[in-house]
Amino acid sequence: MKMRLSTAAAGFLLLAGVGTAAAQDVIIAPEQETVIREYVEKQPLASVELPGVELNIGSTLPDTVELHEVPDVEYRYVVVDNRTVVVDPGTRKIVKIIQ
Repeated sequence: MKMRLSTAAAGFLLLAGVGTAAAQDVIIAPEQETVIREYVEKQPLASVELPGVELNIGSTLPDTVELHEVPDVEYRYVVVDNRTVVVDPGTRKIVKIIQ
């Protein structure tokens, strides 16, 4: 019984991990990335610093960070440490970092 329970628990944890990884894999279409890049070049923002926040795909930005809209794109952006950070406005999670 213990072996069966351990195997079931391990399987569940494996599936939960796969689901979490899949949720972080957001694919931005090349056309959308081009629109974002061109918009950011035309509408430059001052770069902000976020001490204590790691800029990684899937990291959540604090509510204090102002996100800026790109017309006709579902994501928002902010410039952090001179890098354009594309963010899902619903979750505030980083989906792309454009150098």
